Amino acid sequence: MNTNDVTGAGYPVDQGGFLLEFDTWAEGFVRATAPTLGMEDLSDEHWKVISYIRTFFREVGHCPLVYQTCRANGLRLLELQALFPAGYLRGACRLAGISTRAAYPPFADIYRYREIRPGGPEESVPDKTYHIDAFGFLLDPSTWDRGFAHLKAFEMKLPGGLGEDHWRVLDHLREEYHRTGSVPTVLQTCNALSLGLDDLEELFPDGYNRGAVKMAGLRPQIVPRNP
Repeated sequence: MNTNDVTGAGYPVDQGGFLLEFDTWAEGFVRATAPTLGMEDLSDEHWKVISYIRTFFREVGHCPLVYQTCRANGLRLLELQALFPAGYLRGACRLAGISTRAAYPPFADIYRYREIRPGGPEESVPDKTYHIDAFGFLLDPSTWDRGFAHLKAFEMKLPGGLGEDHWRVLDHLREEYHRTGSVPTVLQTCNALSLGLDDLEELFPDGYNRGAVKMAGLRPQIVPRNP
């Protein structure tokens, strides 16, 4: 465990620098962490976003979607990125004291379903077992297949199921993960695919991480309490 120490007060964080406990947050944690994220000076806009995320998390029980944070604070995605260059989850939510996955009990579930073939009806194939975590994210990205994405889309009641535009995003996420070893941020994905935030929301109304990243069989750095 790492610890940021500000004026003699310790802030327990995980190896990624995320605060382990939401209620141990204080402004000192933000001021100590911000410089490590390329943010030397914090403006009123920074604090407004941080305050919104904390209030939402406290009242609703999970981290707000990037769509919700942008709308509530009158920001475009590029403006949010300019404020938090490390990204939404890795920057804004981290500074707001949202815990990482490691802060939650590490138990897994086993999910069985019949594989759904892209563009066709359910095939009569043997049941396939997928190991997912408590929040429904696939534990091993190498066990992913397109049937898993179809199932998640069905669970999320995605209108019309997965189409060509959805697969363009999912394939990009998988390719970037294999190329870099990490999940691209929402801004990186939008820029790479020439998508606006509204376009992404229309495709994945459950959110970037809770929708697109989950369907791609990948895991974000932090997850909500109740996705």
